Amino acid sequence: MAENTDNAATTGPDGSAGVQAPSAGTPASSATPAVTDDFTSRKHALASGLRYTSTAGRLVLRQEATEDGKAQGFKPKAEIFMVSYVRDQETEADAAGPSSRPVVFAFNGGPGSSSVWLHIGLLGPRRVDSGDVGALTPAPFGLVDNANTILEHADLVLIDPVNTGFSRVVDGGTADEFHAFVEDRDLVAEVVRLWTTRNNRWLSPKYLVGESYGTLRAVAVAARLFDAYGLAVNGLGLISTVLNLSTLDFQPGNDTPYALHLPTYAAIAHFHGRHPGRELEDVVAEAEDFAGREYGWALTQGARLSASELDGVVLKLAELTTLGEDFIRQSNLRWDYSEFSAELLRAEGLTVGRIDGRFTQRHLRGQASVNWDDPSMNAITGPYAAAINHYVRAELGYENDLPYEVLTGRVQPWSYKTFEGAPVDVTGDLERLLNYNPALRVHVDYGYHDGATPHFAAEYVWAHLNISDEARARFTHHYHRAGHMMYLNEQCREDQLAALAEFVAPR
Repeated sequence: MAENTDNAATTGPDGSAGVQAPSAGTPASSATPAVTDDFTSRKHALASGLRYTSTAGRLVLRQEATEDGKAQGFKPKAEIFMVSYVRDQETEADAAGPSSRPVVFAFNGGPGSSSVWLHIGLLGPRRVDSGDVGALTPAPFGLVDNANTILEHADLVLIDPVNTGFSRVVDGGTADEFHAFVEDRDLVAEVVRLWTTRNNRWLSPKYLVGESYGTLRAVAVAARLFDAYGLAVNGLGLISTVLNLSTLDFQPGNDTPYALHLPTYAAIAHFHGRHPGRELEDVVAEAEDFAGREYGWALTQGARLSASELDGVVLKLAELTTLGEDFIRQSNLRWDYSEFSAELLRAEGLTVGRIDGRFTQRHLRGQASVNWDDPSMNAITGPYAAAINHYVRAELGYENDLPYEVLTGRVQPWSYKTFEGAPVDVTGDLERLLNYNPALRVHVDYGYHDGATPHFAAEYVWAHLNISDEARARFTHHYHRAGHMMYLNEQCREDQLAALAEFVAPR
């Protein structure tokens, strides 16, 4: 168990005890109380011997204001909850200064998710004891040391966007303005810039790690950092990737997602015993080949398919997915994930998870044609919520009576007005970054049983990037026999952390 080696102390944003520097542009006196950062630091030690300092609290983000062309100072806009971990000096290299030590900035997605999943599920020095499918830990759950934490190899900063975690707009502010692609991108980029500046880490290798929508955010933030501040990141860690939302958007006229989900349907069917005697990778490879050829072609043909061609496609889809031929015909070869969730194990009275198709639960409305009640999220939200609410107060020493928003709908509707009339797609930003920065590397993690961001959809995006062979060689791809949060599985977590350690290692 991690040991707190001293008491909590109020600190400045750089972690220096007892110091709270005023922000530039803030008036010395005001009719209303000043909004200030409220960071708290603690020293810790893991049983492995790793010693580090945590700094948890809310960073006040300010925006330069003008009125009638006149400067009005820097007005507080939002208070962003973040937790940073910095390894204590242990080696001669540490004593020489922090510049050579990498920094990982991490966040989840949603939109509407806090960073709790990556924080205490994968990257941080402490992790939730949640168990995995078939062996879930019962309430009240718990925390254990994360023996392979990325902190062994890089300092770590976790960021919660507005209305997630403890992050909120300031009193009198409007949260809606941050519930949008551009505003969210700019906010997270500003947090990264401020932490880097205040901690004198401009010469440190820097990595952005995102999960789900956080992967789209990571690419957009990296582009914003470069375009606005000239800050070049060394790498992007993309976990459960979606960079082009049209690859996942089941809409009339958009046939692409139906084909891109097929290998995931086959993988989930395999997990539930529907492909006895076969290896998972063989089933997935067969589904990928069929999705990229006959099925993809058939979807483009519509009513032009002959009866025999239709029969052949239906038969093969039934073989790969183990869904009934009647269901496939009546669906016109097209069904979304909510329909698959309800249909795959209907005979057993079960639905399967979307975030992680390995999870099941009793179908409370067995006749329903769709299922939106995700058994995988139902299984893991409790352990993560209990762990983070205990951890922040008891171990990090941060006090706040606001509810910690693990995964919230308060950010909806989320605005993509920047992309009006076009797909929400940041692949152009990634292409630019790879072209501008010949040292930029990309680490990608896929879960075979991830129904939210299927691996074949991400592969489709990579195949369509307009980049050189040299840039393509800077990608590393890692596949896991698990779902969206592949680190729920112990072996997957160890493999994932080992690959991430190599990814951030100094070159």
